[in-house]
Amino acid sequence: MIETLKSSEEKYKLRFGMVGGGPGSFIGDVHRKAACFDGKAGLTAGSFSRDHEKTLQTGAQLGVKEERCYKSYQEMAEKEEQREDGVDFVSITTPNNTHFTIAKTFLENGIHVICDKPLTVEVEQAEELAALAEEKELLFGVTYAYTGYPLAKHTRNLIKNDKIGTIRFVYAEYPQDWLATPLENEGNRQAAWRTDPKQSGKGGSVGDIGSHIENFVSYLTGLKISSLCARLDTFVKGRTLDDNGSIMLNFEGGAKGLYWCSQIAIGWDNALSVRIFGDKGSIEFHQENPNYLKIAYLDKPTEWISRGRDELSPRAGGVSRIPGGHPEGYYEAFANVYLSFINAVIKKKAGQTLTKEDFDFPDAHDGAQGVRFISRCVESSNKGAVWVDF
Repeated sequence: MIETLKSSEEKYKLRFGMVGGGPGSFIGDVHRKAACFDGKAGLTAGSFSRDHEKTLQTGAQLGVKEERCYKSYQEMAEKEEQREDGVDFVSITTPNNTHFTIAKTFLENGIHVICDKPLTVEVEQAEELAALAEEKELLFGVTYAYTGYPLAKHTRNLIKNDKIGTIRFVYAEYPQDWLATPLENEGNRQAAWRTDPKQSGKGGSVGDIGSHIENFVSYLTGLKISSLCARLDTFVKGRTLDDNGSIMLNFEGGAKGLYWCSQIAIGWDNALSVRIFGDKGSIEFHQENPNYLKIAYLDKPTEWISRGRDELSPRAGGVSRIPGGHPEGYYEAFANVYLSFINAVIKKKAGQTLTKEDFDFPDAHDGAQGVRFISRCVESSNKGAVWVDF
């Protein structure tokens, strides 16, 4: 049994390339580790930087052959498409404003794409990518990594199975403090591009972490936003984009919501949390303590679910990697998103029919919804924090 599995994985091991992720890139390194986590994909090509010397330097460090360290993503897409051993998919880890053209180029060359979030800076661009992927019959993933937590998947299953009843209200927050000072003026490259509207797009904190809230709540609950009212604040002097946002929401079906995202919340590291209130109970999840889930009921004692100890739904249990008491965290969740995407690519390459369960990763349509959320929040705030249709 073990030998059969091993040979199967070797037969279907995928080759992938990366655009971005050069020297000093935090998220590029996370993507590489996540993609390779389960041994089903290996990095074989890249255009890691606009500076070819830096691409060659990164490639040498990662074991990528010099001939497959390209001067541009255009050259990479064209040459990899022509190779018999060309990449099966590309991972895009560049600033937001470049996602559209890079992703479009690889799709046009017949290569599957997985891209960091937010997908693009304009809704029309994201919708074009989603349509192009469907036209080319290619897979497209967007790395909203928090959907990869086993207890996120268990929460999704509980809500689908009516464990807390009809949802009445959702409160979600994502506070950080890393931009509480003008770090962008102190040589921090990530802060510099994330606070630059030319690279980051029209949203600051609402684009960077507010979009995570939108996607996470959507994944857990299945709720669809009908309208929202946003007030986006900029507290750090000299900064152009928002660093704090408060958003009220109406969902189809009558549920309400309140989201708060902040990158000036001193004392908070990466505290994404969600509380979902139904008419029979509630669920509470904290990203910084992702191995536990609180479920409260109207008519019986509150429960605490422990990943690795308690029985989970099949999908959640299937991506829980180690026994209880051994914490799983961000890397594992990120890897679970990649694993779902990679498994789908493997099935597609093998000529097998993909099922609904195979698409348990954020796709281009989810990415487009995230861009729409950012755009509507900015629109609402610019008009004086008024309600706008979604």
